This record gives sequence, structure tokens and C-alpha cells, in this order.
Amino acid sequence: MSTKTPQKADILRPIQNTSTKYFALVAIAGLAFALFLLGWFYQLYRGLVVTGLSDWGSGGGVTWGLYIGAFIWWVGIAHGGIILSAAVRLLGMDRYMPVARLAELLTIAGLSAAGFYIVVHLGRPDRMVTSIITHYHITIHASPLVWDVTVITAYFVLTATYLALTLRYDITRLRGELPDHFGPIYKLLTVGYSEKEDEIVQRMVWWLALAIIIMAPLLLHGGVIPWLFALIPSMPGWFGAVQGPQFLTIALTSAISGVILLSYAFRWAYDWDHIITDDIFRGLTLWLGFFCLLFLWLQLQQMITGSFVAPVDLTHVWEANFSNALYLFAIGLVAAVLAYIFAQTIRPSLFTKRRAVVCGIAVLTATLTEKILFVVDGLLHPTFDIYAATPGTYFPSLIEIASIIGTVGMVTLIFLTVAKVFPVVELHAVEHLREKQERERDHDPTTHD
Repeated sequence: MSTKTPQKADILRPIQNTSTKYFALVAIAGLAFALFLLGWFYQLYRGLVVTGLSDWGSGGGVTWGLYIGAFIWWVGIAHGGIILSAAVRLLGMDRYMPVARLAELLTIAGLSAAGFYIVVHLGRPDRMVTSIITHYHITIHASPLVWDVTVITAYFVLTATYLALTLRYDITRLRGELPDHFGPIYKLLTVGYSEKEDEIVQRMVWWLALAIIIMAPLLLHGGVIPWLFALIPSMPGWFGAVQGPQFLTIALTSAISGVILLSYAFRWAYDWDHIITDDIFRGLTLWLGFFCLLFLWLQLQQMITGSFVAPVDLTHVWEANFSNALYLFAIGLVAAVLAYIFAQTIRPSLFTKRRAVVCGIAVLTATLTEKILFVVDGLLHPTFDIYAATPGTYFPSLIEIASIIGTVGMVTLIFLTVAKVFPVVELHAVEHLREKQERERDHDPTTHD
């Protein structure tokens, strides 16, 4: 474990220092996002037909595909990220304070990517306006998708408020060392600030965290989004009460994986081994194992239901899953991660940070694959037989595949940009770590004469 003392200078390093690696990463992420934008512009020119998505019976097989699967995946990562941060504050999990803001920023970035997918999947961006203004009486009063947009918007506002409140403390105390060209942003965020508000803000943040924890299973990724699928009886792969806990479990699994990757990247880039410690990675990996176990358990419940004395249409869905190499690959990845985490708890020497990162990448790959298959299989095996003669098939187009790489590039650009404007680790976390280190030194007899 590092003996270096955490300092303000540590969390200012990403803002004040810019290396060639930073510019190289900006170029790579920007290129990935730009290539996706080119594909999207081509889609706007030719129409959604270039994706292979179409109405049933027209040869496309499904109306929703990778776009909606990736949308659910990003929303899950976003929701899980803020739940993780809220749990740190609400439950006093001070061990994870250094990565709490990374989780909050992951929520903002994830929701941005998810919102972008909505625009892309509409086919024409102007429908974001016309579907509400000219068809208000239909969309607002009759479409359940309005709840989806409402919840995501509310969640974005909650997270932004949550983040802005905690930034006021940091910016005020670090203002003299922050770049002057971002002065207007800092001034806006700290308008009216006084030290008297610190205690009030802490209470406000606590209550916001409580609200988020309560909303998570009721309205967020355990509520509205799975309900939109689970309440459609004509889609046997979607219908059922298990979707709520399944979605929430996958969200937390994906978010923890994302935080592991981000934590490793910032620790490696800025020499933060004394801030984002090995102990944090061990803890995050154990939590990842716990939610991987829940993920596999809920999948098992669905498999059992779909395999024994189930309606014929549900049996068809699970037979399709069992015979799908991608589904088995996704489940196998999660099972392999769980096996490794179980093994390293028995033999701690098996743990390394790089292996934790590999686990995170494996789980994110598995959850993305599972969500895409969830959407597609639910549409390919409907209960009604109106299009049974021309079922069609579906395979993601290059434009859709590029969207995954592009939105990952977009999220990377968001983090690279934010890291140049605000500290991605809270000043409170540094202060807490320094106080903890000083207490340990005071109680260590070897430090005294």
C-alpha cells in the first residue's frame, strides 16, 4: 500500500498537466465518434432501412435491434452509477469516496449516450419536436414511452444537481489553482456561495441520495424501463415480473464494471495509487461478484420458467436463446468472472488490478450482448401469428455496430473534457484519506521514538 499522503495537487493534476497520451486518446475517441456520425448522416440520407431494422414481414425481422439494446445498456450503466454514488453517501461507505464522483460522471455520460440513441433510432431528429408539439394529445396521454423520456430527464436533472452541489465546495477551495479561462463556469457554479451552506449542502446531498436509492427500484432501471417491456403479453421474452429486478441487477453489474475501468484508467494516468487504492479495487470486484451472482440467478429463473411446462411461445423464446452462441457466450463470460472472483476470495494472491479490469470489460460485453438479444428475441418470437409466414431475420448492420464504438468514444470524450475543467475526485475524499492516514500514524508505535 502506498505511503504517499493525498494532496490537493493530486486531484488538480488532470487539469494542470496535459501529455501527448491525452491528445492521442482524444484523437482516437474523436475518430470513433466521428465515424459513427458519418454512418448516422448516411442513415439520415438513406433512411433506417440501411440498418436492417423494419416492420415484421418486410425481411428485417424486428423493428428494434442493437440501437434499443444499447440504449437500455447505457441507461443501466447510468442508473447503476448514481446508485453506487448515492450508496457511498447514504450508507457511509467512505472506503469508496475517491470513486464516487467518477460514478456520478458516468451517470451523466451514460444518460447522454442513451439520449443520443433515442434521437438516432427515431430516424429523423425533427420527430423529437413534432411528435410532442403536433401530436401532444396522442404521445403525452397515450404513449408509455413518454414515461421513459420523463424518468430519464428527471434522473439527469437529479444527477446534475447532485454533482453541482458537491462541486461548489471543491471549486471554492481550489479556485486559485484552477485555469482562468474556465472562470465563467466556476463563477456560475459557485454563485452565492458561503461556507455556512456546507452543512446544508451535505444534508441536501444526503436526502438526494436517499431519493435516488428509493427511486431506483420503483421508477428508474428497476421500474419504468423494464415495465415498458414486462407489460406486453404478446412478447413472451419480455413479459413477466422478473424484468424489474433483472434490469436493476444488470444496471449495477454494468456500472460497477464501468467504475472499475475508469478508476484504473485515472489511477494509471495520474499516479493515484495512494488515492484510488488496491483496497477500493478489491471491494469493487467483490461487489461485482455479488451482482454477477444475482444476474446468473435471475437468468436461471427465466430459463427454468421457459423450459418446464411453459406456454409454447415462451418455450420458443428460450429454445432460441439456448441455441444462440451469443447468449451462451454472454452467460459464460459472467460465469467466468464470478468463478474468478470466488477463487480470489479464497486465494487473495490471485487478485490483480488488471484482472479486475478484464472482469469489468467481460461483464460489460456480456450485459450489452444480453440486452441486445433480449430486445431482438422478444420481437422475433411474438405470441401473435400475423406475420408467421415471413418472420425475417436480423443481424446488426455496420452502422449499428459503429454506434457502440462511437458512443464509447463519446463517453470517453466527455470524461477527457470534464477532467480538464473539474476535479474528478472530490476534495472531501482527499481530506478524508489524509485524516485517516494521520490517525493510523498516530496509533502506529513504530512512528514514535
